[in-house]
Amino acid sequence: MSDRNSSFLAGKLPNQQQDNTWASQLPQFTSSNPIAYFSIEFGLDSLPTYSGGLGILAGDYLKSASDLGLPVVGIGLLYSQGYFTQRLNAGRQEEYYQDYDFNQLPLELCRDELGEVLTVTVGVAESNVKAQVWLARVGQVKLYFLDVNLADNCTSDRSLTARLYGGDKETRIAQEIILGIGGVRLLQLLNLKPHTYHLNEGHAAFALLELARQTIESTGKSFAQAVEAMRPACVFTTHTPVPAGHDTFSPELMQRYFGQYYPQLGLTQEAFLELGHAPEDSDTFNMTALALRLCRAVNGVSKLNGQVCRQMWSKLYPHLPVEQVPISSITNGVHAPTWVAPEMADLYAQYIDANWLDRITDTQWAKVDEIPDEELWQRHQQLKARLINFVCGAGILRSENIQGTLMLPIPQKHQAAQILDPEALTLGVARRFSTYKRGDLIMHDVERAKRILTNAQKPVQIIFAGKAHPADEESKKIIQRIIEWSQDPDIQNRVVFLENYNMDIATQLVQGVDVWLNTPQRPKEASGTSGQKVCLNGGLHCSVLDGWWPEAYQAGCNGWAIGDGEVSDNEEEQNQRDASAMYTLLEQEIIPCFYDRDASGLPLRWIQIIKASIKTIVPQFNTNRMVMEYVTQMYLY
Repeated sequence: MSDRNSSFLAGKLPNQQQDNTWASQLPQFTSSNPIAYFSIEFGLDSLPTYSGGLGILAGDYLKSASDLGLPVVGIGLLYSQGYFTQRLNAGRQEEYYQDYDFNQLPLELCRDELGEVLTVTVGVAESNVKAQVWLARVGQVKLYFLDVNLADNCTSDRSLTARLYGGDKETRIAQEIILGIGGVRLLQLLNLKPHTYHLNEGHAAFALLELARQTIESTGKSFAQAVEAMRPACVFTTHTPVPAGHDTFSPELMQRYFGQYYPQLGLTQEAFLELGHAPEDSDTFNMTALALRLCRAVNGVSKLNGQVCRQMWSKLYPHLPVEQVPISSITNGVHAPTWVAPEMADLYAQYIDANWLDRITDTQWAKVDEIPDEELWQRHQQLKARLINFVCGAGILRSENIQGTLMLPIPQKHQAAQILDPEALTLGVARRFSTYKRGDLIMHDVERAKRILTNAQKPVQIIFAGKAHPADEESKKIIQRIIEWSQDPDIQNRVVFLENYNMDIATQLVQGVDVWLNTPQRPKEASGTSGQKVCLNGGLHCSVLDGWWPEAYQAGCNGWAIGDGEVSDNEEEQNQRDASAMYTLLEQEIIPCFYDRDASGLPLRWIQIIKASIKTIVPQFNTNRMVMEYVTQMYLY
């Protein structure tokens, strides 16, 4: 991870004056009246608080908020065992956990004015659970974490924040109570009165109930009046375009955990459960439905995702046509200082603007054409060589945990130095493994894929990485199939799977691959951002027209689209169609373009696509633009 990223966690902001920032012209937001940003995970490379894209987005959001001078406080949970460490045993994913010493991480234990540890108490079923508070400084932004692993709590309660996305439904509802209700109580304890409460996904939606409860307690209003009073300050971002991905809890579980709580809202059990009623699933309490009912503004995370969400939740608004369902869209981006390679950052500073990071959303990017072709290609080749060395060297022969103490052998990687070719077209396929993401689509026609990979004159190699959720057996099988395929003697020198995917590995991949291959089932990818990071670093994107890509893709200009965006109800037919389109792109466009060289060995057509990709994607798909849109479209009221 970059020095810039380390500076963020040290609470430093290089070359930035906080009194002369974009947000300094917005008097509505102050240190006492900030944006309160709730998320169940935050992707910061030295903290065990993330698993995938949701957390990475949250981390990048905080960094851009800091860059822009926007007063934000983050609210999350601190997991004593984090997410799991992945080992691959004969191709099979195995999960291992370790206990983290928070005192060895860039965290501060919060204390009150008397020096006592700051705590909040939350009712969780029959227990009153106490949470202590830790602080991480993300540039100028304060990120608070709640941690219930305290001696004051009983053994079972102490484990509630042990693992991110661990445990059963009871663990999940307990974590979400601690995050939402505990988070609001923490803000009150800190004497903060947020201008806006921003819920990043439905995990934190119980915060809305606590805001209503506090309003009722302080004003004597009815629940309906309290909601109308608090609603203007509440906004919600939904990332999940499939119904099964939303958290739901049974009425019995809700009664157990909220039986003492909803009377404080002045509600009957029936009225309380109705708050989480989803039209197509009346038997459970749906966290997204709760957030949709109680928030003033809601957004999806790409234009296509917004359309999908409006359709998905249209029955919640029976009197509105689908296109008027009040769910807008703000497309995700990436924090450029975190993800750009120093070699590319220097190139941009030299040819575009010395302060390009401060002006990333400007139109200055046309100057990319002034970068000499040979210099741009040389920088990309340097990054690619570094990736190959990273894969072949000790950095991947041993997979380190966040603290750098646990060394794990990677099966078959002793051959890596012989199999990866720095001159070969290198594809990256790295993600959270889930069936809808189709990480193994390249294997759909094994023989055709083999012919592509083993062309002696125009070789292609693929680097895979990613984790499947511990309970997702089907996605684990995808990983196993890829690893077994990589051992085929005919392609053994063309396919590598990297163990224990994390932010460090992601950084190497997005900076060094030639092409990022993204193959989700349209329209199930909410946004995706890895391809944006690749384009920032001079790689190219090849994807199904899903998530952010339909907004960015320009045919024949800045990358490649797999298929035409048509969706079949027959999943196997769709897989066949998309796989065939992907193979054809590789055979007829991508591979010939990459290996088409001039007399000096430069792939001039390829370099022109790189330049077009940088010009069209970098100034738009970044978190500075994203945060500014949240302010102007969601926060101001």
